[in-house]
Amino acid sequence: MGWTWLLEFGKKEHGENIHERQGFSVMTAVLRMSPMPATFLGSALRGTFFFAFGLWWSVRYPLKYLRRKGDAEGQPGRGRTEVFEGAVKAFFALVGILVEQFVPTGPHLHLYSPKTHSWTDLTHWHYSTIYLFFLLSGITDVVSHSPLKLPSGLDQLSLSLALLVEGLLFCFRDYSDAVLDQHLHSLLAVAIFAGALCALLEVFLRDHIILETFRTSSFLLQGSWLWQIGFVLSPPWGGPGWDQSDSSNLLFLTMCFCWHYMGALAVVAANAAASRCCNESCQLKFGDIDVELDCGLCLHRGKKSSSGALLPESSSDDK
Repeated sequence: MGWTWLLEFGKKEHGENIHERQGFSVMTAVLRMSPMPATFLGSALRGTFFFAFGLWWSVRYPLKYLRRKGDAEGQPGRGRTEVFEGAVKAFFALVGILVEQFVPTGPHLHLYSPKTHSWTDLTHWHYSTIYLFFLLSGITDVVSHSPLKLPSGLDQLSLSLALLVEGLLFCFRDYSDAVLDQHLHSLLAVAIFAGALCALLEVFLRDHIILETFRTSSFLLQGSWLWQIGFVLSPPWGGPGWDQSDSSNLLFLTMCFCWHYMGALAVVAANAAASRCCNESCQLKFGDIDVELDCGLCLHRGKKSSSGALLPESSSDDK
């Protein structure tokens, strides 16, 4: 089971007693009690991060497009959502760095071990580097929409850079003889580089609904595929993963990757259709509101406008 593996692996950490470290006793207990392998949990949490952002964008961007199409007036509160997104991104990236570094089996900011004359837990440093660039992207999002007035497009450039670094690290990761593992992450790199390309194009083509939609679908694909990787390599119910030497698994997983993208497109289309129906039924101009629809306010405005239409118009004879 996954919890026994975690205990045995944690005991090997340079002869140190991990249970005496202050601040991580609760985390150690959680890892002990967890019936799921740590590899699956890590992949699932990273997948949830990307899928949540993709799901949020699949609602936000159609509403923003409808708002911009229906209201050509200035929108002074436009940057609030970007600041919120950047803060959330930076927060979760920082949490990811701390978790990767300070879990009981983590490197605790030690990159090289003078005792063994070797690198220390490069897998944790691998993910810490990815989180570091997403932390930079989140900070850039916040600062770009602050009174500092940074150049337009810098937020998308930092997102593109974070995705490029993520894809680069996955491409040159040491997979040894794990052919299936390498194939899974090669397919993941396709989704990563697709999102990076979209973000890079958005540096020059701001508020382009097609690019925003494609980037949204790539994040949904990356999130769901990270979950798939967890189920294939380290099933949550324990036991060995899929057979690395079976070539038919490669073909099936390639088809499965295409099905994942079809599902991502279905999510984007469904949320876009729901946004359009909601917009048409409420007939509400969003103003500086990006996502929230106050249907009660909509009904109130509808009644007010209908009652106003029944009032007699003033004529010139009354003057």
